[in-house]
Amino acid sequence: MTLRYGWCDRILKRLAILGSTGSIGRQTIEVVREFPERFQVTALAAGSNLELLAGQARVLKPQYIALGREDLVPRLRELLGDAKIQILTGLDGLITLATLPEVDQVVTAVVGSLGIRPTLAAINAGKSVALANKETLVAAGSIIMAAAARQKATIIPVDSEHSAVFQCLEGRDRNQVSRILLTASGGPFRSYRPEDLEQVTLKQALNHPNWSMGGKITIDSATMINKGLEIIEAHWLFGMDFHRIAVVLHPESIVHSMIELRDGAILGQMGLCDMRLPIQLALTYPERLENSFPKLDPTQGMELHFEPVNTKLFPAIPLAYQVGKAGGSLPAAFNAANETAVEAFRQGRLKFTGIVRIVSEVIGHHQKENFSANPDLDEILEVDNWARATAGKLIELGR
Repeated sequence: MTLRYGWCDRILKRLAILGSTGSIGRQTIEVVREFPERFQVTALAAGSNLELLAGQARVLKPQYIALGREDLVPRLRELLGDAKIQILTGLDGLITLATLPEVDQVVTAVVGSLGIRPTLAAINAGKSVALANKETLVAAGSIIMAAAARQKATIIPVDSEHSAVFQCLEGRDRNQVSRILLTASGGPFRSYRPEDLEQVTLKQALNHPNWSMGGKITIDSATMINKGLEIIEAHWLFGMDFHRIAVVLHPESIVHSMIELRDGAILGQMGLCDMRLPIQLALTYPERLENSFPKLDPTQGMELHFEPVNTKLFPAIPLAYQVGKAGGSLPAAFNAANETAVEAFRQGRLKFTGIVRIVSEVIGHHQKENFSANPDLDEILEVDNWARATAGKLIELGR
């Protein structure tokens, strides 16, 4: 869509933002408002934060909104007043927004496996996808990447780590790359002993030293299951075998990730802990536009530290490698069990150390089941449901 602005032509990119009221969704809107002449928000989708969603709609004036539940529609209508916006609901609503003919790019920023079907639908509709939902590739990576190859669709990662790798790999022969080095801050418990984690509170787990994120991903960072998910996501995004993907602790979170070339050279991408930067790149790629966001200034002095992961403190890392190498529907079970366990921890029904323990037990049960080695999407979603139910039962039993 070409619109005329004064003397020049600009391409106005039309966006559907799925998960607009979450952390990534809100920051995506900040980027959009930074470049009002470049973006038009055609559609917004959110769960139940109606006041924030209505405020976003009043500013952005989308044509469509999708809500998590139909019973919330009357209240949203009340908040929107006379605004002429079509409201859809549920998973079908998300899929509709992801495939709208008038949308150029879909930002998938919903949390969890809910993102799988809308992302796949967007790809099959030929849309560019800015992917902030790592669970989609963890659970259904083979299906998603096969569809993207078939449709010649573009998937640009929004996660800071994968965006960094994406940038370091740009224009580079993959045969010259020895391995990917995903950096991890280590979260709030990097200096703890394993036995110290037994008494961790929700407040402590939500106190990330560097990043301001949503609750679920913050807890995932504290257990480092988030890094485990990123290992599996990197495998699919960049076509790297698991033995060529490593994790290194970097407490400052300034180097967002690195690649090592065959000759030993290491290339990294640096920047502040600001998700608006990878979001902007995903929206404007291959262009880089000047913005008003804070910039990293190396002349002010900085110290960068790197160290290996203590797998006794963070057993989620070796567990993720085990799951990723096994493949099939096991990664879907890994992700679903984690979502269930994290929610139980947030509700006070499970200790912090119980999160990885429950995930590990669900993995053990999965390996005893007769699940397909090459599952289709329906089978993956069936395993997703099975893993949630199994994790729920284990939590109820106090395991």
